Amino acid sequence: MAKRLTWYILAALVLGLITGWAINANIGDATPEDKARLSEIADYFGIVTTLFLRLIKMIIAPLVFATLVAGVAHMGDTAALGRVGARTMAWFITASLISLTLGLILVNTLQPGVGLNLPLPPVNAASGVDRSSFDLAKFVTHVVPASGIQAMAENEILQIVVFSLFIGVAITAVGEKAKPLVRAVEGLVEVMLVVTGYVMRLAPLAVFAAVAASIAENGPGVIITFGQFIGSFYLGLFILWCLLFLVAFLAVGSRVSHLARYIRDPLVLAFSTASSEAAYPRTLEALDKFGVPPRIASFVLPLGYSFNLDGSMMYMTFATIFIAQAYGIDLSIGQEILLLLTLMITSKGIAGVPRASLVVIAGSLAMFNIPEAGLLLILAVDHFLDMGRSATNVVGNAVASVLVAKWEGPLDAPESPVIEHAPAPSHMPPPPPET
Repeated sequence: MAKRLTWYILAALVLGLITGWAINANIGDATPEDKARLSEIADYFGIVTTLFLRLIKMIIAPLVFATLVAGVAHMGDTAALGRVGARTMAWFITASLISLTLGLILVNTLQPGVGLNLPLPPVNAASGVDRSSFDLAKFVTHVVPASGIQAMAENEILQIVVFSLFIGVAITAVGEKAKPLVRAVEGLVEVMLVVTGYVMRLAPLAVFAAVAASIAENGPGVIITFGQFIGSFYLGLFILWCLLFLVAFLAVGSRVSHLARYIRDPLVLAFSTASSEAAYPRTLEALDKFGVPPRIASFVLPLGYSFNLDGSMMYMTFATIFIAQAYGIDLSIGQEILLLLTLMITSKGIAGVPRASLVVIAGSLAMFNIPEAGLLLILAVDHFLDMGRSATNVVGNAVASVLVAKWEGPLDAPESPVIEHAPAPSHMPPPPPET
């Protein structure tokens, strides 16, 4: 089913491109009336995508809670939990530095914004991105939920992680008396994975609608106009993928090829929907098939969605320097290093913030006197860039889970491939005994 779903999603992606292109070409975008009509059509397509993403959000909170509580309960003791947590955060920081540095090196080498020579906008010109949703003090206090139920109702992933950690540690402390609760949580995990299977059957429709809406509204020309910027960024993502899989190869050897095969389905889903969250259930399932112990995967993945968004972090340095280049603003080496360190800290608070990457970029532009209105340059192609960085986030968190699992001990045996065309069992009666 997973293999067929991948092909269905790819087919829906191509069909969405063709449909969106045809709609845009038929209506045109020469007048404000044409643009309004295209926007209205895109909104209709958006209904399907919104419904699918709401279904995903419906299963994320109980799935994260159940898997994380079960994982912590199976750690055995708080010492093991602390060790796994320290190793996880150490890798997250390392991966963040790699992503940010690679983006900084590539954007300075390829210089996609040089030559645009855009005039500086008025000082009071705004980008339209609300930066008030990101504030360091607000983020720190927001980490701890006022109510575990409210956190799950509002899909606050980081708050759910904190709440689940407390419950899991308490279950470990109680011991034998909490065994029925552990079995109930494990049962909830199985139920939610079955529900995930039901929801994923709608993924091709959501992919078709999302891509058709974006191309219909913006037209294929926007990709050509920003071709150098988009191409440079995707080249950076490709290099980042190579580095991540190289690290995984050093840890697990040739078995890394199996990892690439297992995460293919969630990777295509994240790319097509431009949502890392949509791929969470499938990524968890894929890691289990690969051999990452559930107690590790269910601990690392939720944390990764808050602290290890490799694609998003690379995009932040890339987009910020691109905007500076477009306006002819030169940043010194010291300023660029300061920018990298600033993004290293601020990127850890973007979980749950709407249009999080753009919000952090807007804040960084203001710090370095780069016109915030420069964000308008990339808003038109942000969806196509978001597709790549969402897929990269899936790769980064999958590799992180594998590394932490390997550091904790040997991986489980991978799931045996299913033989789809196995010969049917014979129903012939046994031969008579020889006489």
